Parts: sequence; C-alpha cells; structure tokens
Amino acid sequence: MDILQEQIKSLADQAKEIKEKAYVPYSHFPVGAAILYKSGEVIQGVNVENVSFGATNCAERTALFTGITKGYGKHDVAAIAVAANTEDYIMPCSICRQVMVELCEYDTPVFLTNGAGDIKRLTVADLVPYAFDSLNN
Repeated sequence: MDILQEQIKSLADQAKEIKEKAYVPYSHFPVGAAILYKSGEVIQGVNVENVSFGATNCAERTALFTGITKGYGKHDVAAIAVAANTEDYIMPCSICRQVMVELCEYDTPVFLTNGAGDIKRLTVADLVPYAFDSLNN
C-alpha cells in the first residue's frame, strides 16, 4: 500500500492529538501513536504509566496490541506514526521496536515526529537492523 503525503500528515496528526490522553503522572512525558491498517482503519494508542514502572505500557504497543484484539496481523499494518513533545524526533523504545518486529513487516513505514510537527520516515528494519525475529536466531 502506497502511503500518500496527506495520509502521512493525517496519521501524524492523529498520533499528536491522542497523546493528550496519555496517563503520565510520573514522567509527564505523553506519547501518542496511530497505526494505519491496510483496511483504512486507524487505531490510536497512548502511554499508560504505573507507579511500578515495569507495568507501564508505551503508546506504540498499546495501539499494536489493540490491533491484535481487532483481528489484525503483521501483514495488515500499513504505517505507524509516533508523536511526543520533543525537540528531536521521538524514537520508540527497544521493547516497542521488538514488538514492531513481531507485529509488522520489516518494510512498514514508521513516521516519527517532534514537537515542531516535523516528520521523519523510517522503516521497522531501520529501527531494528539486526532484529531478533525467531526462536531459531
């Protein structure tokens, strides 16, 4: 699926808008994610913190896991956008990158934004060039 420029902007805007719903009482660092599925559906997610920090879930995983509950698989993901109020482009954490390897194709576009609204295009493979992708590695 070719992603059009207006779809990229819309997806980034949806990630930016949803981040305001993040539950971040400890870090005060809201992150939003929006995933475009090939069906045209967009699923959003936010980071949700917990005083036991290991129980915190990131925006990217929240959105991807919701997609799984709706029956989507890795071949269904068209693109991911991530937004935060950062100077530089927001980068997914290593756990989210590993989940993307499992739940997305390597060539899935990942659009990273910054607080100024700039958009950087990478792929899952760019984020995890030497991915651990099977139990046979």
